[in-house]
Amino acid sequence: MLLFCCYTAQAQTAEPPPLIPISIIIDDMGDRQQHGLRALQLPGNITYSFIPHTPYSQSLATAAHHLGKEVMIHIPMESESGKKLGDGGLRLVMEEPEFKQTLKTAIGAIPYARGVNNHMGSLLTRQPTQMQWLMEILHENNQLYFIDSRTTAKTVALQLAQKNHIPSRQRDIFLDNDPSPAAIAQQFQRLVAHAKKTGSAIAIGHPYDTTLGLLEQQLPQLKTLGLRLVPVSELLNHHKRLKQAQPATNRPHITHHRLTQ
Repeated sequence: MLLFCCYTAQAQTAEPPPLIPISIIIDDMGDRQQHGLRALQLPGNITYSFIPHTPYSQSLATAAHHLGKEVMIHIPMESESGKKLGDGGLRLVMEEPEFKQTLKTAIGAIPYARGVNNHMGSLLTRQPTQMQWLMEILHENNQLYFIDSRTTAKTVALQLAQKNHIPSRQRDIFLDNDPSPAAIAQQFQRLVAHAKKTGSAIAIGHPYDTTLGLLEQQLPQLKTLGLRLVPVSELLNHHKRLKQAQPATNRPHITHHRLTQ
């Protein structure tokens, strides 16, 4: 009887399931100092993406790095709407030398960067030639990964990144396409559900008061939701190991939510 009881107690002491990794990227960093500083105080391994040549991009990127946060470069790319890009923007009319030099200058403008994602780009990211030029520069800077913000369903950016062996993935959820508190809360729940369904997830948000408020509230609760927040570089490594371990037919299906910018 004693042996049976001990066996039963051991059987009931099961290991909890591993926490599911997610990454959250805060885009559009560098224009507004106070919102940027508040964003940097979010708990956990948030990743921050800075627009080159903005007033506070270098100082905030440096501060993020010293806080142990991961830094990305948010490269402005031409959109279908023709929105103003600012300095360092990549345009369809650029010839290859200008395109590549503009990109190199933008990369050099953000210290401690580990990766790149597109700011807007609903026109440019659908262009195979220009995306190939971009990946060639990233290949030269082999420490940089690429995240396709997926601002159009017609994007070929991820396809070209993979063809050029750039560590890459595309975002799964936009948190604040609608910046109202109720909409952001709903998108956060979609992030949780997507991560649990597929085994990982990448979300993109912005340094809006409503977005920061929700994350300040929800991030400390991630463990209770079965999630853990990791830098994008770690998620890419996790995703790579997952793909290597699984047959192609069993790999999780990734759904996408379009935003044209």
